[in-house]
Amino acid sequence: MALPPAVRQPEARGQVTAQTPSPAAPLRASIRTGRGRATARDFTRIRLEFGAEALSLDVADLGLGARWVSIAFKDENHGAFSRVELTAVADGPEGPQGTSLSERAFGHGRFTWLGRLPAGTTSLRLTPMLGEPALSITEFTVTVRSRLALVGRAALRRPGLTIQALFWRSVGKRVRSQHRLARALVPPGLTGYDTWVRHFDTLSETDRARIRAEVAQWRDSPLISVVMPVYDPGPTVLEEALRSVRDQLYPHWELCIADDASTDPAVPRLLARAAAEEPRIRVARRPENGHIAAATNTALGLARGAYVAFMDHDDVLPAHALYEVAKAIRREPELDLIYSDEDKIDAEGRRFEPHFKGDWNPELLYGQNYLNHLTVVRRSLVEAVGGLRPGFEGSQDHDLLLRLSDRLEPRRVRHLPAILYHWRTAIGSGTFSDAFLARAEAARLRALEELVARRGWPHRVERGPLGFNRLVRALPDPAPRVSVVIPTKDRAELLRVVLDGLLAGTDYPDIEVVVVDNGSTEPSALALLEQAAADPRVRVLARPGPFNFSGLSNDGAAAASGPLLLFLNNDIAIAEPGWLTEMASIAVEPAVGAVGAKLSYPDGTLQHGGVVLGVGGVAGHSHPDIGPDDPGYFGRMVIAQEVSAVTGACLMIRREVFDQVGRFDAEHLAVAFNDIDLCLRVRRAGYSVIWTPHAALTHHESKSRGKEDTPEKRARFEAEVATMTERWGPELRNDPYYNPNLARAKALFRLW
Repeated sequence: MALPPAVRQPEARGQVTAQTPSPAAPLRASIRTGRGRATARDFTRIRLEFGAEALSLDVADLGLGARWVSIAFKDENHGAFSRVELTAVADGPEGPQGTSLSERAFGHGRFTWLGRLPAGTTSLRLTPMLGEPALSITEFTVTVRSRLALVGRAALRRPGLTIQALFWRSVGKRVRSQHRLARALVPPGLTGYDTWVRHFDTLSETDRARIRAEVAQWRDSPLISVVMPVYDPGPTVLEEALRSVRDQLYPHWELCIADDASTDPAVPRLLARAAAEEPRIRVARRPENGHIAAATNTALGLARGAYVAFMDHDDVLPAHALYEVAKAIRREPELDLIYSDEDKIDAEGRRFEPHFKGDWNPELLYGQNYLNHLTVVRRSLVEAVGGLRPGFEGSQDHDLLLRLSDRLEPRRVRHLPAILYHWRTAIGSGTFSDAFLARAEAARLRALEELVARRGWPHRVERGPLGFNRLVRALPDPAPRVSVVIPTKDRAELLRVVLDGLLAGTDYPDIEVVVVDNGSTEPSALALLEQAAADPRVRVLARPGPFNFSGLSNDGAAAASGPLLLFLNNDIAIAEPGWLTEMASIAVEPAVGAVGAKLSYPDGTLQHGGVVLGVGGVAGHSHPDIGPDDPGYFGRMVIAQEVSAVTGACLMIRREVFDQVGRFDAEHLAVAFNDIDLCLRVRRAGYSVIWTPHAALTHHESKSRGKEDTPEKRARFEAEVATMTERWGPELRNDPYYNPNLARAKALFRLW
């Protein structure tokens, strides 16, 4: 099919080329790109190529608004998540409004969204995500679906949800009906990491050819030096490690090896043969064993590349590892540190235990080396901090990263959400950490102690749960007043528990409690409020009227006198005396905007471990319902860390930050998501949000307010969902502290 001449307009940054057009669906659409507009006769089977700007498909004349459709496309650089955000744009009373369409991955680069488009939809917009400079989306197909056929399909998959959808439709609740029907239509997910690897992390010959062709066109290809200390590995695993580097699809690498005086004569012979066969392999043999730090420094001395990648002598790089790294460097030449996700590989080559990481998280790095493999650093920066330090064996990489963090700017660190390293667990390739765990833990602790000393902090360092580091911050002297704001109504038995815990069970020296009474009428509650007001540390504000958590909290904050505000639910029970000191010592730091605590249900299962954006549509709590002894995904629930948001059930913030970002939104977010919205505004203002497990409380969630079980409450909730999706759509889609490969039905840190 010949394209209309307008498609080839040079001023348009996007390109549209025909690919097997469908004569059965002669749709007309306008393709809008960065600078121009072009018309294609049929966009049901087209190829979309565009750069950093969004590309829109104008569908105003196609009557797709308020209709059920499926939208399918293929991302040529396939993975478990799409690199574009798909948005339906509709005319609204205040102008165009976008609704994010969360597509489902089906493997091998294919994605599909199925649902009802908003009424008045005028265009479908595709926006590059994750800083992609160039994308190629193929086989983009829009198909109108029959409601009757969809109901039949939904009934076969999830009859219960389908019945609910039909009920709500019959009583005129269209939004609720549509939501349940869409959920019922979601097909069963894939299961098992092996299945994920086959569908989302296995290169085809087409993929390999595409990568080679792309790299061949690059004019500024950075040289990446892979540094590898070697000491008596099994020859078979060493050969496999070397082969994985030689098989890289990106050719601009060098492998710098330091043989740390291996005692097995097969090792130096194997290395000599590899260097003779491949000029990009360089080998130095140390006269005596100096352990891993000294050997790595010797390998670093051979490096000539602008960037160095660290690799163990028995691990494996997937064929596209250095390509992905080089692509990131070309996209952002100012990057100083790049790291990726990783998994483990056994003696039979079976991959398991993937570690899907979040973006740069200095607070988490204090506690553990979550970056681990694959880590690539600008060589001049490694040299500037003196390389690796002997004496920190077992935690030498963590020590290096902590020293690098003194000089790193967050904008110059990039996480690549892809498995680019296979960490071997085979017998015969044990590490120093395996054999000398106690020494490795001691080295990790000392590395953080030295960071604290370098930065002149008055804090101390101690061994935390599971041997991870814990940074214990010092409070200013005198300690700043904490004003605790508690909205409440009736339920005296709950309020009494939290007041007793604050006033008698907390060891913080300066506490003010502001109880905001939302119109209590029960005699027991009125008596308790009168009794509490007799304590000079307690103030009671009368604020009757409809429940509005945001408004009540704002009023309480306005009446408070402390520089630190703690918003606390009336159904919280204090579990240990030091919790408030932990939160306040973090909240006083100038770079910190908000702090959250670990909240558990009365049975000990976890209720709040930080908030993950996009879960369940808007946001959800991390690691919900895990047991009290469960450390979470790679120890995440026993280590303080940055998160995108924390719950307002226990949220501390400096008054100056609270006022700066505009307080809680009492107009549009009266009950739900006001805490998420506040935290996102805090982060937008440049502050971090930190969750700590070392402030542990018990939460009887929503016992005083009840559930969203009336039509009025549901309507309000749906309006608040709409507010969040309109205000924070892109942020909700890509939580920097989660991983786009992980499922978002719940924040369980699982693939499905």
